[in-house]
Amino acid sequence: MFYGNRGYGAVTLLYCFVMGLVVVADQLSKNYIVQHFVMHQITEVVPNFFNLVYFTNKGAAFSFLADVESAWRHYFFVTLTAAAVIGISFFYSSVRNENKIYGVALGCISGGALGNLIDRIRFGAVVDFLDFYIKDYHWPAFNVAD
Repeated sequence: MFYGNRGYGAVTLLYCFVMGLVVVADQLSKNYIVQHFVMHQITEVVPNFFNLVYFTNKGAAFSFLADVESAWRHYFFVTLTAAAVIGISFFYSSVRNENKIYGVALGCISGGALGNLIDRIRFGAVVDFLDFYIKDYHWPAFNVAD
């Protein structure tokens, strides 16, 4: 990823730093939830707006394919997520953009995908714990990586 262009090298370091920071923040926050909550526990933080919860999602966004009971689902999502991380990294290195926002944005996306990949390998599902809602309408629970 490092080429002779100094500006690109600095943005590449920023990309790697942000990606690592997102993975660490994601895994530390999920580790806290797994160790201190029981599955399906709901703890109100801000009444009528925000809860901490402990759910897992075996599927993709909005629980897509989560109900499919098959071993292929796990391998499919692990492979798809790994391919996404590799693809984003190759895309980043091929474009060679010197814009810091570009490095931060792709670092966040790569770090998030990598954080969820770690969950899929460790737990067979992604840990979700952030629950925002208004009255009875709840946005699907998500995590730092999302």
